[in-house]
Amino acid sequence: NSMQAMAKSNFSITRYMENDSKFGGFWRMIHDEFELTREMVLKVSGQQVLLEDNSRSRLSIELRERIVLPLLVIQQFALMRIQQLRGGSGAENDALMETYEKMIVRSLYGNINASRNSA
Repeated sequence: NSMQAMAKSNFSITRYMENDSKFGGFWRMIHDEFELTREMVLKVSGQQVLLEDNSRSRLSIELRERIVLPLLVIQQFALMRIQQLRGGSGAENDALMETYEKMIVRSLYGNINASRNSA
């Protein structure tokens, strides 16, 4: 269901990319298209919010978000740290890279499971 997919979308986690010199234009294009699509879906459906007519799905997605958002923040932090460390050398650098990679993999487990079991 496209309305469910839209309800699961969260641009706040990637908003920092909005002003990125390399990817900002792409992020804004996707965000603007999402907002236009959301507006049109609501207009066609006669609803004020996504899944207004399906409170069970809406609540399921909200619950999923409370689980997924902290894991996504951890992933994003670890990915950004890896990007900063890339190109460095030394035992400390290697140990940090390994720790951040483990953080990413472990947070993926929760996100994958939450995605499979959500509305």
